[in-house]
Amino acid sequence: MTTSLRLDLNAKLYLRNPQDTDLGRRLVAESVKLIDEIGFEQFTFKKLAQRIDSTEASLYRYFENKHRLLVYLVSWYWASLRFQIRFHTHNVAEPRQRLRLVLEILTRAHHDDPTTTPLDEAALYRVVVNEASKSYLTRDVDEDNRAGLFREHKSLVADVAAIVSAIKPDYPFPHALVSTVLEAARKQLFYAQHLPSLTDTKTRQDVEADILAFLEGLAFGVLA
Repeated sequence: MTTSLRLDLNAKLYLRNPQDTDLGRRLVAESVKLIDEIGFEQFTFKKLAQRIDSTEASLYRYFENKHRLLVYLVSWYWASLRFQIRFHTHNVAEPRQRLRLVLEILTRAHHDDPTTTPLDEAALYRVVVNEASKSYLTRDVDEDNRAGLFREHKSLVADVAAIVSAIKPDYPFPHALVSTVLEAARKQLFYAQHLPSLTDTKTRQDVEADILAFLEGLAFGVLA
């Protein structure tokens, strides 16, 4: 039995909240799988409509274009990660232990938990790794930022940066450290799987432990 996870995302990301209808939820779930399979450049609403036995016009009632859909999916990932971190750390008072839990969650983010949501979280993770930069490396990034389209990412960074500041209040770069750690957690796993000469993980079996050790060394090294 799955537990549906409803996330409060910025309403400016969509024309109609896809979480409110069966078609919208299928749109989100199947778009993740399709982008994972063929890549964002080859993805179209026409292909998605054929996949879910719907029409392009019906899908455009939810998102004005595929770029907004991508930003929505990436925002979903950040919001889901923030939910997991808050859930697992809210009863942990000691900030160093809280940060260790955060780093452990980051190294497990590429796994799918079938008990939490119909959305394939492992596929979403791969979409984020491969496509997330396309959500903000655009000419409209400043306008999108003013509209709050990156709110979920910035909220997650702020949450973890607060933990960093609790560990070392005089550390001047908590947000820079956290954004670097978030990026490293994704890129090091990608390198281990596809470009192993760019990382130092030993084997695929050890990759999570190695990345966790690296992230801990990176974070706690500067906070010593």
